[in-house]
Amino acid sequence: MQDHRIRKLVIVGGGTAGWMAAAALRRHFHGGPLEITLVESEAIGTVGVGEATIPTIRGFYQQLGLSDIEVMRATQATCKLGIRFNGWLREGQSFIHPFGHFGQDLRGVPFHHYWRKLAQAGEPTDIADYSLGASLAAAGKFMAPPRNPTSTLSIFDWALHFDAGLFAQLMRRVAEDNGVRRIEGKITKVKLRPEDGFVAGLDLESGETVEGDLFIDCSGFRGLLIEEALHTGYESWSDLLFCDRAWAVQSEGLDNPPPYTDVTAHSAGWRWRIPLQHRYGNGYVFSSRHIRDEDALAELKAAVPDPLLHEPRLIHFNPGRRKQVWNKNVIALGLASGFLEPLESTSIALIETGIEKIKALFPDRDFAPELADEFNDWSRREMERVRDFIILHHFVRYRWEMFAPPSWMAIYAGFEMLPEAVDPSLDGVDPKALSAPLAEMRKAVREVVASAPPHQAFLDQYCRPAAAASSAAE
Repeated sequence: MQDHRIRKLVIVGGGTAGWMAAAALRRHFHGGPLEITLVESEAIGTVGVGEATIPTIRGFYQQLGLSDIEVMRATQATCKLGIRFNGWLREGQSFIHPFGHFGQDLRGVPFHHYWRKLAQAGEPTDIADYSLGASLAAAGKFMAPPRNPTSTLSIFDWALHFDAGLFAQLMRRVAEDNGVRRIEGKITKVKLRPEDGFVAGLDLESGETVEGDLFIDCSGFRGLLIEEALHTGYESWSDLLFCDRAWAVQSEGLDNPPPYTDVTAHSAGWRWRIPLQHRYGNGYVFSSRHIRDEDALAELKAAVPDPLLHEPRLIHFNPGRRKQVWNKNVIALGLASGFLEPLESTSIALIETGIEKIKALFPDRDFAPELADEFNDWSRREMERVRDFIILHHFVRYRWEMFAPPSWMAIYAGFEMLPEAVDPSLDGVDPKALSAPLAEMRKAVREVVASAPPHQAFLDQYCRPAAAASSAAE
């Protein structure tokens, strides 16, 4: 029987996407015949502003044998309980999108129906008061979620804000320690097989040729393999997402960093502010159709409250996706596969799900087209749903959904887009009977928040780079 297994996997480009793929795939295929080589050039920079994550990142690095505390120390990370939206509905108004539940479902009916029924009876309350994650974030506090929660009120999750460059270095160490080969070199030519147009190898400036069976393109926006070599095509969503540029700059850190990402509405887009232990990440994502670059830069500089560490840099992007993420023997990952404005910190999460799809649909050298078709269909639907969440297109949940219903609820409530109807099973419930149990939910959340330590105290105790090893917070 002929052995058609993939023997040589080549990753083009390092950075966050390349080294995450290298580390994860090397561990997944540990002990097998697969050789993994990563080609990158230090002369070619990376975007490197993906500093905010969603909770899935913690599962990703835990599969690599890394703990939360190890990663936080290595990357100067802080905790992220959610995202605070400032001025999106009206000036001076803010709301938090947390990683967690709101209230408690009763009799199989989702909590928000009870919440709305009580409000319609004349007792409106803030939905954030029923979320432990949102309430901890608003108070500037942090605690690890309980291992065995006694009720849904105590269920929440968390993610990290980290230095993307340091995280890529950490992934590189993990990958190389497990046998990934790194080649430093600039690619001068992508060689295609004349018989089918598949990528056969890469010519480097040094004169070396790197051959492979399967290639993962992590070359960023340019898409060296997926676009420049294979001419796959790009589906632009600029008619739905107007923002197409971003100014990015780092600034000096301040004490007591908040356990959330700040996103603030501006005249032609929005501004992010991401706290790390040693500095802040700042940026202004904007539409070049509605503001000049220099005016956007002035708005950003005026809004950053602490000294800048360097001159801001301008990033151009076209929101959308490759028409095929898997084309012939090339799979695009990260920015090479497409990009959406980073409003919900989805860029790194899409790298994670891309890697999981590679694991699940890993081909042999026959490259059955059904695998690529499934990969591309899954990728398309996933990107569309993330896009739809960003623009609040409609409230439907699919099996590949990155954001659960509570996330949609948080955004709808924050924008005061609330349903008038409630579940008809509550028609017989006296609204007065809801007042006391919902008040007890709010009280339970307040009591836990009051006893929780400040976020800064958690960082000081566990997460400083020089801190003594401890697993008490995990």
